[in-house]
Amino acid sequence: MMKKIIVSAIAIVTMSFAAIAQEIDRSVQPKPGPAPKIKMGKAEKFNLSNGLQVIMVENHKLPRVSVSLTIDNDPILEGDKAGLSNLTGSLMGNGTISMSKDEFNERIDFLGASLFFSSRGANANSLTKYFPEILSLMAKGVKAPLFTQEEFDKSVKRTLDGIKSDEKSVTAVAGRVENALVYGKNNPFGEFITKESIENITLNDVKNFYNTYYKPNNAYLVIVGDISPRTTKKMVKSLFGDWKKGNIPATNISTPTNVVTTEIDFINMPNAVQSEIAVVNTVDLTLGDKDYYAALLANNILGGGGTARLFMNLREDKGYTYGSYSRVSQNKMEGFGKFKASAAVRNTVTDSAVVELQKEINKIRYQEVSAEELKNSKAQYIGDFVRNVQKPETAARFALNIARYNLPTSFYENYLENINAVTVEDVQNAAMTYFRGDKARIIITGKGIEVLDNLEKTTDYKINYYDAYANPTNKPEMTAPIPAGITANSVIDNFYAAIGGKEKVAAVKTLYMVSNASIQGTPVKLTSKSSAPNKQSSVISVMNNVMQKSVFDGSNGYTELRGQRKDLAGDELTEAKDTKAPFADESYRTGKLDRIEPIDGKNAYVIKHGKSEIYYDVETGLKVKMVTTAKGLKGK
Repeated sequence: MMKKIIVSAIAIVTMSFAAIAQEIDRSVQPKPGPAPKIKMGKAEKFNLSNGLQVIMVENHKLPRVSVSLTIDNDPILEGDKAGLSNLTGSLMGNGTISMSKDEFNERIDFLGASLFFSSRGANANSLTKYFPEILSLMAKGVKAPLFTQEEFDKSVKRTLDGIKSDEKSVTAVAGRVENALVYGKNNPFGEFITKESIENITLNDVKNFYNTYYKPNNAYLVIVGDISPRTTKKMVKSLFGDWKKGNIPATNISTPTNVVTTEIDFINMPNAVQSEIAVVNTVDLTLGDKDYYAALLANNILGGGGTARLFMNLREDKGYTYGSYSRVSQNKMEGFGKFKASAAVRNTVTDSAVVELQKEINKIRYQEVSAEELKNSKAQYIGDFVRNVQKPETAARFALNIARYNLPTSFYENYLENINAVTVEDVQNAAMTYFRGDKARIIITGKGIEVLDNLEKTTDYKINYYDAYANPTNKPEMTAPIPAGITANSVIDNFYAAIGGKEKVAAVKTLYMVSNASIQGTPVKLTSKSSAPNKQSSVISVMNNVMQKSVFDGSNGYTELRGQRKDLAGDELTEAKDTKAPFADESYRTGKLDRIEPIDGKNAYVIKHGKSEIYYDVETGLKVKMVTTAKGLKGK
């Protein structure tokens, strides 16, 4: 009897599953559910008599506490002392009047905590049991920082070293000129640090800056984590209550404006091996604006990541770059937000990349995105939001934004609901408003001699020229006439003469070179050997383990990468046979003397040989540079 009951039960269950299976149409994609409800920790707020606004969010998920102090002053124009706020921030946290730098930092390390200061505040993280002490150390560092001439001199030197190292950085120059052109050099958002401005600053200037602008009456202290609000409130009053308030000078900053019609602003960098392109315009967008959510989604579809339109076009389809992205930023100050679409591309495709960037910007402005694109963008945005909202620092940032922007307390609880409410029409309207492809600066930092000819042929935009410090300049010299009688042969002869004479060069039968480097602390060694007639080998070792090896015996050769061997063939074999080791320069005699090009203020002959360009100083005859073009994405 029992056996019959069990069999009957199984039959009933099987029939139930069959009935359910018949009701499910697996050819139809399930409809997305409603946006998840975000439950933010309730924020408790109070103000100290000195004006400090305190926000506490209780969260007992982890035994940790994070603290952020934000001094919410408007940006300050520093003029001929640009960099003063940076130096002030770098000196904060180097001890206090009652604690030396070493004692201060050693105590933080002992607690296993972190504590950082800047000219606009401080941040700290610690375990709950050490929170009272880390908050005390933050208060001491904020109220009584130790400014010494020794630390000031060190900070100045570090800053000057950084300026010098950035002189040849295409990325650093591009960012500097971009801000200067978009906002103006006489604007806090557009001014930049120079060697001269740093050398104008004294330790007394730092102290005056701190005493003037580091005040509690325009500051927020946000504490999030495993706390007791009642106990924490007492601690804050005790530690920060005697911080003296003061009158913070008002600032008068002119609102930036976009150009009347799109233009190209070109910065010539002779050492650039690729062009930095940025399509930029300012926007009037503030957190909580009605179309804020639509602007976020429009940007996400255009250039928000690896599946966005810019990335799929310029990288996946065209192979111009390793990545192309866009971003739209809001700002509490009217008109100071910014839209930017950018890519770093090979010199030879700079003009084409500009065309494609503008094409994608105009497409999203003048054509509605698909319902599928919008749905996927919402799903991605919601997923990222939900993951990040679990982090204490996110809760702290949200609480601060609500206070700074005077937002409803439910702003972030309704955030995903507002994202989900955006329509395709909203996205297009936001793109039309904020992505001003018709009134944008196309800022290109690159090598003029390789970029400008094609750029002038391909685009109809007016081209303005600027130096590395955003000063207007003339179109760079593209080339200089090659004197009569100068050939690739004579350039190579001059090179041999400069290094000791052709006879001495011919007497050299073997060259052996060992190079050592470090990548993120890992030792890397390159050992190369070349012998007459035209024999070569190179070995790359990482921590004494051979990672890559190449060998050519004058007739045949191979490359070996992690144990996988590949024999040289085709163009690679032909190129190896034409090298003429131990001095490859001998093979350049068959190249084309293409032009004279300025390199760091000095002219150089440029010989084109295969995929390489070799530069020889006109004056000294020495070889100064070599550029070889290699295949990139999709073999292009």
